[in-house]
Amino acid sequence: MNTTVTAYLCCDGAGKAIDFYKAAFGAEEIARYPEPDGRLGHAEFRIGETILFISDEFPEFNAKSPHSLGGSAVALVIRVPDADAAFAKAVSAGATIDRPVVDTPPVRGGWLRDPWGHRWSVVTTATSS
Repeated sequence: MNTTVTAYLCCDGAGKAIDFYKAAFGAEEIARYPEPDGRLGHAEFRIGETILFISDEFPEFNAKSPHSLGGSAVALVIRVPDADAAFAKAVSAGATIDRPVVDTPPVRGGWLRDPWGHRWSVVTTATSS
């Protein structure tokens, strides 16, 4: 078995967050496990080749969203063929611009915040000319 690391996002409204990631980043939902109280206990989705986990907040287990914590110290980087197009698609789906797309070698990219407070860097690796 290969060793992997998977990000586990926590959102107040994880089901709606999955829908956002589908619209913004072309995510594909893999699994969803709701709890009897209606909260989403665990779900998995794929963006490109990366699988991410997500759940609703469970403060009783110290699982809190960026909104509850007042921000997030972690950011996700999504490498795409066209940062400008992917960035525009995410903004159209409801992301907030933190920093617009610019060239900062070795990448062209910008920073977004999703509606649940998670930070995303959308980048295209620069090619040498």
